[in-house]
Amino acid sequence: MVAEAEILLCGDYKSDVVSIRPDLFDPSKTGLDVCASGSVSVQVTRSESAVRCSTIIQATSLESGASDYVPSIRSGSHTDIGPRRSNEDEHICVDDICAWSGSRYSLPLPSSFFAVFDGHGGSEASAYLKNNAMRLFFEDVALPQIYDIDDILLEDLENSHCKAFLLADQALAAEGSVCDFCGTTALTALVLGRHLLVANVGDSRAVLCRKGVAVPMSQDHRPSYISELKRIKELGGYIEDGYLNGELAVTRALGDWYMKSPSGCPAPLTAEPDVQRTLLTKDDEFLIIACDGIWDVMSNEEAVRLVRGQLRQHDDPQKCAKALVGQALRLDTSDNLTAIIVCFSSPAELTESVTSQRPKLSCCSLSDDARNRLRSFLQGN
Repeated sequence: MVAEAEILLCGDYKSDVVSIRPDLFDPSKTGLDVCASGSVSVQVTRSESAVRCSTIIQATSLESGASDYVPSIRSGSHTDIGPRRSNEDEHICVDDICAWSGSRYSLPLPSSFFAVFDGHGGSEASAYLKNNAMRLFFEDVALPQIYDIDDILLEDLENSHCKAFLLADQALAAEGSVCDFCGTTALTALVLGRHLLVANVGDSRAVLCRKGVAVPMSQDHRPSYISELKRIKELGGYIEDGYLNGELAVTRALGDWYMKSPSGCPAPLTAEPDVQRTLLTKDDEFLIIACDGIWDVMSNEEAVRLVRGQLRQHDDPQKCAKALVGQALRLDTSDNLTAIIVCFSSPAELTESVTSQRPKLSCCSLSDDARNRLRSFLQGN
């Protein structure tokens, strides 16, 4: 069966909404050994304030019975002030939402939540989001009732996540302790059973390691990103020396209300996230979530290679996160650093996977004559 990934882009300008046929994400229909990718039924509607473009990406092949697979979540994190005078990064790691929340959130499948908030103009905005994230992302948005996971439910989750980002942005505007010149990027990752949903505003980044290959799960919102530049210009904004309106290095952020319209009209700086989702399989090893202090000096592939090598040594996501931050420091990053490593397999499963991927060595034997000639050569005769 072919696993699929869907990208949901939420913007501030008129475009099309594309929805994908529900059975493409129905886990009950992934029991076959091999299945060609089916045709996609597309429904197009117009939106005045946002663009949502859903795209199916070929992810990986699944083994028979893969629909029963559920990832075993383990995570570790590390943060460092770097060369800055203060650390404006904040992060959240919740490996088991139900165990963490008690009776507040009743979810029928194993579920986890992770987030990185990279503040600017002070730490007040990022600290506020960390302290209120579970309320903003799970309570205030009224999550849909989860019984059977299908494409409709996943779309509802995406919509609620988009709404949560906008509500968080409004909450920052109303929070007296956060000034209008303070803001933060935000990247969240929600794991629900086999489903991974990543939402992003700003230039923090999530990268999935799928069978050793680095798979981007987010898009940096910077002026160099062509679609962002187009959106900004259509809304009357401009880029000066690589900064949005000569002010910000990112084109999407929560807070920074001095650059937004109080009336809620679309502005060049927006809090609407890009959302990407994928169906996890046994090929998915871990997810890296990190702020731009890591990605400014390391590529996706370099980060995945480092973490994968560390896991082979000690299988400790906490040590992996610390090693990733340490490597970025050695490469002279100029920012705060925060990294989260989310493992999807148990230690035994990882060892088995690594062993199966090692190349097999074949031995050959030498004849007596060849052995004698080799010995003579080595002895200098």
